[in-house]
Amino acid sequence: MSDRPFTPAYHRVLLKVSGECFCRSGESGLSMAEISTLSEQIKRVHAAEVQLAIVVGGGNILRGKQFAAISAEINPSTAHYMGMLATVINALALQDALENIGVPTRVQSAIPMSQVAEPFIRRRCVRHLEKGRVVILAAGTGSPFVTTDTAAALRARELEVDIVLKGTKVDGVYSEDPIKNPHAVKYGEITFQDVLSQRLEVMDAQAFHHCMEHNIPIVVFNYQKPGNIERVIAGEKVGTRVVPNS
Repeated sequence: MSDRPFTPAYHRVLLKVSGECFCRSGESGLSMAEISTLSEQIKRVHAAEVQLAIVVGGGNILRGKQFAAISAEINPSTAHYMGMLATVINALALQDALENIGVPTRVQSAIPMSQVAEPFIRRRCVRHLEKGRVVILAAGTGSPFVTTDTAAALRARELEVDIVLKGTKVDGVYSEDPIKNPHAVKYGEITFQDVLSQRLEVMDAQAFHHCMEHNIPIVVFNYQKPGNIERVIAGEKVGTRVVPNS
């Protein structure tokens, strides 16, 4: 998409980005080049006066569930807290990248750490959004054994967003794994009930059910293609849209 302004189809949006957005493909850690690419897309969304909250993952640094499985010396709860702290590192990196290009931000953490982030307070978060600030939500829900997908769904409910965008490295939801089956069919739109009946992986089960029960549509799309975030918010047919049953 060009730099010309676009007309958003949604007023308030929650964007879920995984830790993979913060590093080069197949690598770990932080890549400021990748973060800058993401930031430029967010800047164009902000310029269109969309109220944007972003929930970040931390898998580029540490995934609590995986770390617990391979580290007998670490209590599983501790491993999950470590994963939550990884999301704060990503949030701070994204904050500085955005503010470096003129986008006002706030980081809110579900785990109190007053020297680097505000606590997540729903009313304060909404006020930031109303004032045109991008709010980056870190540390999941603040509780172990809850994924950042579920954190995104819960925040979407609390903030009363119009839609949840899940940025991934695939371009939508398929009938089967497209890597294993090149003949897998990509869905342009599918209902929540069809996702369940076909046992398709959109988000983790708990997150998916939160969105389904509260009629919050989800768009799964490839964030790596430049311009895709604003295309989705403009209402273009990008990725797969998961909608309530008609």
